[in-house]
Amino acid sequence: MEMTGGTTGAGIVSRTARQSRSLRAGLAGAALVAAVGLAGCQTAGVDSSLATTIDADQGSSQNIASLTEVIRANPNDPSGYNVRGSAFGRAGRYQDALRDFDRAIELNPRFFEAYANRALIYRSMGDPGRAAEDYNRAIKINPRYDTAYIGRGELYRRAGRTTEAFNDFQKAIELDTTDPRAFFRRGLVYQSRGQHDFAIDDFSTAISLQPNAPEPYNGRGLSYVATGQLDNAFDDFNYAIRLDDGIAESWANQGLVYEKRGETAKARKSYLRALQLDGKYEPARTGLARVGGKG
Repeated sequence: MEMTGGTTGAGIVSRTARQSRSLRAGLAGAALVAAVGLAGCQTAGVDSSLATTIDADQGSSQNIASLTEVIRANPNDPSGYNVRGSAFGRAGRYQDALRDFDRAIELNPRFFEAYANRALIYRSMGDPGRAAEDYNRAIKINPRYDTAYIGRGELYRRAGRTTEAFNDFQKAIELDTTDPRAFFRRGLVYQSRGQHDFAIDDFSTAISLQPNAPEPYNGRGLSYVATGQLDNAFDDFNYAIRLDDGIAESWANQGLVYEKRGETAKARKSYLRALQLDGKYEPARTGLARVGGKG
């Protein structure tokens, strides 16, 4: 989840909190089919996080109980509901999260972070229409709120409205965002357009902002493959695997490079590993078929 927290009644996020947003996995995002030939590998938008002032275990029952005590002591403070709503979101308790964000907005109708957080819950629940409405409200209240542009841009990207998605990611970047998702997702749009040099630059920026996230390495690697830079691609895919060896995409991407190099046995092994992790991952299935294996 990629929610924002507030420490004041107006819910203003500190710069430190903004910089803490990451690309780490949480929600399954829509995959982008890259035009890189052969496997048609995908770089997934599994790039979400929570940016709050509380720790990474915020979705735990213990933490939620602590936040509930804070709310009982300060029942009219909207920031408390916003933070607990973020914790509920982390725990997958979406209806509880919605109730908290509703209450935060009731107490402070200009709480733009709460609107953006509620939008993410709606997106997670498969309701992009309501999510878009809330992102629009957040932007109307604070036209410089980068998180809302990034969130709305992702809605557009998943809907195939790439021009509008690009414009929103571009706006966040023009606002000097330090959120790596803006660069990662703009890179995905560039990649979908075949503008791989621009995509590589954006993925590299995302990596500089969040070097321990595997997603931008996979994204950059696919653009390296598309531009014939197989050694660079191989390095990126291998590093993505070192960061998290449980992602099917990374193994399938590694298999693609082996395949292009003519190392069929190694390609087969990588594709099989990807399918062990995700038996429905189509780039691995088609890749394995090409190198003469069975899933």
